[in-house]
Amino acid sequence: MRVTVLVAEDEPLMRERLLGMLAAAWPEAQVVAAPENGIDAWDAWLEHEPQVVFLDIRMPGMSGLEVAERIGRRSHVVFVTAYDQYAVDAFDAGAVDYLLKPIQPGRLDKALVRLREKLDARPDDVSEVVRQVREAAPGPKREKLKWLKASVGKQIRLIDVEEVLFFQADSKYTRVVLAGSEALVRIPLKDLVGGLDAGRFWQIHRGTLVNVNAIRAAERVDAERMQVLLRGSDEVLPVSRSFTYLFRE
Repeated sequence: MRVTVLVAEDEPLMRERLLGMLAAAWPEAQVVAAPENGIDAWDAWLEHEPQVVFLDIRMPGMSGLEVAERIGRRSHVVFVTAYDQYAVDAFDAGAVDYLLKPIQPGRLDKALVRLREKLDARPDDVSEVVRQVREAAPGPKREKLKWLKASVGKQIRLIDVEEVLFFQADSKYTRVVLAGSEALVRIPLKDLVGGLDAGRFWQIHRGTLVNVNAIRAAERVDAERMQVLLRGSDEVLPVSRSFTYLFRE
């Protein structure tokens, strides 16, 4: 049986090494994407929804931890990291699969044995491990986006992110909708995702991020589809099948 796999690693040599090792050790694995940064990794996950994801912890755009947080329990995650004791301690405590760079064939084989055993079960919850790694990590924490500059007619408007009801992809721009007004920003939605608080802005569709505080209700359309009703707007936002879990758990 084919198993879909995503490999996210920003170091070209390490990425090619891991892809080669996977091809040799796990011929059933079909690599659907091999992005070089966290933003593209999340976008590729939305497109393919792979069963297994190998995530480098340190990537530009979004870290592997941020991507894992957004994936939740919808894929089996294996973290890839250079030797960071704080991360290894958290992984060991949470029994989360991880690989240390440079990756050794024997260590990969052990991870693959565990993955094969888990494939039919629901993926593990990595949220607590992500939290512990983040808290223990040395160095400054990355600040989340608080303000946006948007063009409104001839003016450049400064928008408080907390006032945004939802963001929606619009060609090369992103539509920013507030109560009673809206604007366009010259930033693709996928590039905005990493700068926003995932606990405050939920991605409910590949092209839509909604402010949790703006959600009035979520209603079922049929057995697989849902839609979101908002406070401060009459617009109804569709929820992709991939994100209906947000309203069930």
